[in-house]
Amino acid sequence: MLDFLLAPEMLPFSVALGVMATIGLIEAIGLGAGAAHLEADVDGDAGHLLSWLGIGEVPLLIILVVLLALFAMIGMAGQQLAAALLGSPVSPWIAAPIAFVAALPLTGSSARLLARILPHDETSAVPLDSLVGRRATIVVGTAAAGSPARAQVRDVHGQRHYVMVEPIEGGPAIGEGETALLVERLGDTFIGLSEGGSPLAIIDHPAAPRIQGG
Repeated sequence: MLDFLLAPEMLPFSVALGVMATIGLIEAIGLGAGAAHLEADVDGDAGHLLSWLGIGEVPLLIILVVLLALFAMIGMAGQQLAAALLGSPVSPWIAAPIAFVAALPLTGSSARLLARILPHDETSAVPLDSLVGRRATIVVGTAAAGSPARAQVRDVHGQRHYVMVEPIEGGPAIGEGETALLVERLGDTFIGLSEGGSPLAIIDHPAAPRIQGG
């Protein structure tokens, strides 16, 4: 089996399987927290193409995993079929493009099917301003003055939202995995007070009366 996967004719498809497995492992152990929720926002003709692929209906990372899986399966099945009919697999320079093109429409169909099945963590059921006063956990990057980081916060219904958080003026940076109290929303960015920050900073903040126990 290993010889089959490492054969030069199978190499593009074996690499695709390896990348897919690596992504799954990273997500499983939590190192890619929030990565599965990455989305693409593209307008114009490119936006229509991405929509056809299912991007926007399910998280971008799931689309990538589905595409890699389909590319690998189609490629390996095609090479086995070529070996049976022609006596040997075809060049990977021929097999890989064919498998990729064949995987595209199947990826779009699979994404639309998954969109009906998968639960949606992010929701617009509550206004974003209602997240002020709740605690958010930084999942990607470090939130510093002028450099917001991606954070996860649960609304009153327990549903997860992913927002950009920047520390309160004069407050310490908030590292990945740390928790911050959201005290204000400025456009697309929330202002957060690090759990290790000074209590006086939050008392003096104009948003203090809105703080909840979330």
